[in-house]
Amino acid sequence: MEGFVVAVDRGRYTCLIASEGEKGRRRKKDRAEGAAMSGRVVVAMKARELGRKGIVVGDRVALVGDVSGGPDTLARVVRVEPRTSMLRRSADDTEDTDGIERPVVANAEQLVIVTALADPPPRPRMIDRMLVAAFDADIEPLLCLTKSDLASPQELVALYAPLGVPYVVVRRGGDLGEVRERLEGRLSVLVGHSGVGKSTLVNALVPDANRAVSHVNAVTGRGRHTSTSAVALELPEGGWIIDTPGVRSFGLAHVSAETVLAGFPDLVEGTVGCPKGCTHLAEECALDAWVAAGHADPARLVSLRRLLASREGTSDDDRPDAP
Repeated sequence: MEGFVVAVDRGRYTCLIASEGEKGRRRKKDRAEGAAMSGRVVVAMKARELGRKGIVVGDRVALVGDVSGGPDTLARVVRVEPRTSMLRRSADDTEDTDGIERPVVANAEQLVIVTALADPPPRPRMIDRMLVAAFDADIEPLLCLTKSDLASPQELVALYAPLGVPYVVVRRGGDLGEVRERLEGRLSVLVGHSGVGKSTLVNALVPDANRAVSHVNAVTGRGRHTSTSAVALELPEGGWIIDTPGVRSFGLAHVSAETVLAGFPDLVEGTVGCPKGCTHLAEECALDAWVAAGHADPARLVSLRRLLASREGTSDDDRPDAP
């Protein structure tokens, strides 16, 4: 039977199996291959024949065995269906220094980058990393700017206007109509560093989600990690969101330099004058003159070079107060 993985916990996979009515509706509407479903909750383990093949939230899987969903029952995952997308990040922060590429979620259609406008302040370099990851995974990005009652979104919106990235602005306790409209009928993954209001947003969108909410440290401006694992939650109006743990960094070691550059389309044209094999970090790079001529925002070039330097291991500091 086909299942949709909604949570992963220590080798156990919580899956939803569509009811007969839901299966018929999916066939009738010819829903997208990566779409989620509603139905019976089943807990499963990975079959031995799958070996070391990873299974993540968002995966569609084939289940056998006891799929009744009764107490103390356990099914087996025997196959992971082809994925329409895979969001990945490299472990390059101070907690995970093994350099291993880590899958985040599968089959997402939209990457919602949640960032606060204040308390804590925005981190454009982190946003840039996530945009590049979305580009690499062929997932549509959406900026969700929270806490607009504390600061204006104008400066941050202007910074990303050249990229044409869609955005929504949210104030604490405000209306979420536009956010719901963007999420309806889609499988979206929410990412953001701790303290930006992601869990608060999830709880407002899915009232019975009960995701833990953190408080921002008044001295460091950082939040405490409250979500410890990814989980898929069904939206009342249709569609799903996958809430992920807050991250301190979003490594891009698995992404090529060409892909990083492609994530900055406002700078690509400026590389035409670069020498062959240009790393875009050396003095002979043509991007300096391109930006100086007013073709792009200097902050964008700074972000690009920081990402490229991070890939080479020469820079790995995404703190708001980093030089």
